[in-house]
This record gives sequence, C-alpha cells and structure tokens, in this order.
Amino acid sequence: MALLGQRCAMDLDAMLTHYFGTTDLDTLDVIAIDDGLERVRIAFGTERETGRRFALWAVLATLGDAPDPRDAFKSAAEQQAAQAYVRALRTADTRDD
Repeated sequence: MALLGQRCAMDLDAMLTHYFGTTDLDTLDVIAIDDGLERVRIAFGTERETGRRFALWAVLATLGDAPDPRDAFKSAAEQQAAQAYVRALRTADTRDD
C-alpha cells in the first residue's frame, strides 16, 4: 500500500493475526473481536509512522470502529485519503447488496 508518497509494507493477514490471533474474524466471538479492536485502537493511538498509522486506521474503518478522519489525522492529505477510503468502503458495501 502506498500512502501519501510513502511506502507502507503492512500486510493485512499479519495485522489480523497480530491483533486478533487469526485471519478469519468470522471464527471469533464478540469478546475476542472487542479485545482485538482495543489492541488496534491502542496501536493506532501510539503509532507515529504515517503509513502504518493509516493502515491501522483502515483496519478500524473496515471493522466499523475508526475515529472520524478529521479527528484521526492532522494533515489535510491524510484526512482526504481517509475520507476516500470510507467512500470506497461504502461503494463496495452497496455493490455487495
């Protein structure tokens, strides 16, 4: 994933395994998902590298738990990228219906 001119080498499967213990979230109960989300929120709050921070936010957004882009990111470019990601998620969701 390239983000804002930086190269981000975050692997989704590795992230899911690290924070949730599996790549198949459908196998988890509500408590395990909540625990994993809390770990991602903490990592997002403490991460300083732009690309990794965006990747963590994207995981939260995909799972419906991300903060508003205006609150999550300081730069206008990051906010715009996050808003574009949310629009893409919504578009993909409506196509699945």
